[in-house]
Amino acid sequence: MRRLLTAAGMVLALGAGSVACGSGEEEHPQFVGADEVCGGLFAGPPAEMLEKVTGKKVFAWENGNGMEKVVSALKEGYASGRSWAGGAHLCEPDPKGGGLGDEAGVSFSMYAPQDVKDERLPAGGELYTMGLQSSVRRGGASLYFECVSPQLDGSDKSPLRIQGGFGRGESDAPDTREYRNMNMKILHAMALKLVKELDCENNGGLPKTPVLTPK
Repeated sequence: MRRLLTAAGMVLALGAGSVACGSGEEEHPQFVGADEVCGGLFAGPPAEMLEKVTGKKVFAWENGNGMEKVVSALKEGYASGRSWAGGAHLCEPDPKGGGLGDEAGVSFSMYAPQDVKDERLPAGGELYTMGLQSSVRRGGASLYFECVSPQLDGSDKSPLRIQGGFGRGESDAPDTREYRNMNMKILHAMALKLVKELDCENNGGLPKTPVLTPK
């Protein structure tokens, strides 16, 4: 253990795994469990599912400002009047010891209207019935829904179109119905957090409990 003197004169004990994230900023551990990554975004059942689908239990620390970035990107995209916008990453859990491309990821963007009319899926993908369109595959899940919100002027006439995606990264986890459903459960849980932040009416049309029915 090492001891640091805080600005208030109090002694703060930190483990050897803690690292500074910049001058004047709070220190944080280098690695955390699934329930702590991205500011605790996966805390609860999603943390256990993230461990199972990635096959990892320890991840690089990542701050919790992903939701702020996603909300800002979606609002900017909607206000631009374009038919689609790139969005942002909500969280990219990077497993300890992993290499480039091994990280999992959750992201949200604004999709173009024609995107939900095209049901072409990657090899091995299959459509589910939840949302406007949803699908699962060995390595992840996708979910399309719409948001009408007082935070979005004009959305009562033209809703914000949101596409969410989850990818589990490099993983030896099996390709079974159970694991495909976990991919969708993780994405659904993150989507519910997003619609709450955006004040979407009726949870953006998403059920509180994920519907895991193949189409």
